[in-house]
Amino acid sequence: MTGLDVLTTAEMYRADALAIAHGTPGITLMENAGRACARVIADNYERVPVSVLCGPGNNGGDGFVIARLLQRQGWSVRLGLLGEPARLKGDAAGMASRWTGPVEALSPDLLAGAGLIVDALFGAGLDRPIAGAAADMIEAVNGAGVPVIAIDVPSGVEGSTGRVLGPAIAATRSITFFRKKPAHLLAPSKFLCGHVDSCDIGIPAEVLAEIGARCWENGPALWRPVFPFPADEGHKYARGHAIVVSGPLANGGAARLGARAALRVGAGLVTVACPPDAVVAHASQLNAVMTAPFTDFADILADRRRNAVLVGPGNGVGETTRASALKALRAGRSCVVDADAITSFRDTPAELFGAIAAPCVLTPHDGEFARLFPDITGGCKLDRARAAAARAGAVVLFKGPDTVIAAPDGRAVINANGPPTLATAGSGDVLAGLIVGLLAQSMPAFEAACAGAWLHGRAAALFGPGLIAEDLSETLPAVLRELALL
Repeated sequence: MTGLDVLTTAEMYRADALAIAHGTPGITLMENAGRACARVIADNYERVPVSVLCGPGNNGGDGFVIARLLQRQGWSVRLGLLGEPARLKGDAAGMASRWTGPVEALSPDLLAGAGLIVDALFGAGLDRPIAGAAADMIEAVNGAGVPVIAIDVPSGVEGSTGRVLGPAIAATRSITFFRKKPAHLLAPSKFLCGHVDSCDIGIPAEVLAEIGARCWENGPALWRPVFPFPADEGHKYARGHAIVVSGPLANGGAARLGARAALRVGAGLVTVACPPDAVVAHASQLNAVMTAPFTDFADILADRRRNAVLVGPGNGVGETTRASALKALRAGRSCVVDADAITSFRDTPAELFGAIAAPCVLTPHDGEFARLFPDITGGCKLDRARAAAARAGAVVLFKGPDTVIAAPDGRAVINANGPPTLATAGSGDVLAGLIVGLLAQSMPAFEAACAGAWLHGRAAALFGPGLIAEDLSETLPAVLRELALL
């Protein structure tokens, strides 16, 4: 669809099969894969002695191609094989027959003098922990202190889920084919992949329509067509009015962070709705953002122009927050339910889900997810987010270093552009504010959540070290300028 498609191992096998059915032999795909890997290696690394470690399957077949092509270019190559050459089958056996150098038994001795290691032991289809000689080899590779290039995914990683199945290669770089796998983007495996290159090996993009994949890596190509850039004929009242609910006086900073983000991302008007005793504190620190006191949140919602609501940041956990969320949801407002509002429904999640009557985004981190969906455990983060979205009837933005955004219809996006500097107080409040600001402008909920997550990560990356939450909104104009030029 966009080049951002993410394929499970089964879907990638299907892509290979469809490419073969369309006339590209499997051995040609393997040759193309090895050629792409050799090109990446030659383009990015000095010519040093290289050890190529091959497994007994197609991943090992790729390794034989890489070894042959690097040797042809003048690299000093040692090749080790897990198992006997005579037991190789299919295309892997064909590629082994084209290798003219020695085939050594897999052993840590292979790494002596190596300046680069190619991990072609096991591919993305691995479904059990590695043991024995292969496990010893992985330990030696990880201790070698030289760059490691993983073919497809690091050995020891399950490609479809990101699970690390016992001993696993910690790669400097991973080279995959056609499209990324979930393991390249999901924790914990993403931390083992290093830099990821996705290479064309001759699979036509048209096969994606037959596969019907429903997962993508987040990026503007997915949602920019519906992003609410200001129209020439527009005015502030046409750009929506976001309400950010504030809690007690002492906790008001979170609401202000969210409100400022909503305004920065383009909402025409933004109001912090707060208890009466918090008005002065908010008003003294806000200018373009308005304040509105309430004792009954229904009074705030009486104005239908207030079309999007963020409830949760700094609101406090309890009945008052729960009541505000229910009133906003039942009034048919677009809503972001975040932080304390999520925890306020830990004992009655069905009540929250049952009240959703309009576009809604839930933004839990791991702990909050467990409070709303205590029985959705195990499996990978993608599966859990999808199950939660289907149950809630809302978009679920499952936060973390591998944030997953899932829609009730099964679409899912993995956001991979957030740097570790986002792990700072108030960062999540800004994210929630970005999303509600986009909802106020009538951006669809799934796309608004995806855009908010990407803008959040890009602003943090652009600002760099020393980031605090306040910096995100101030950096956003530069990100929006970039987005407008895409």
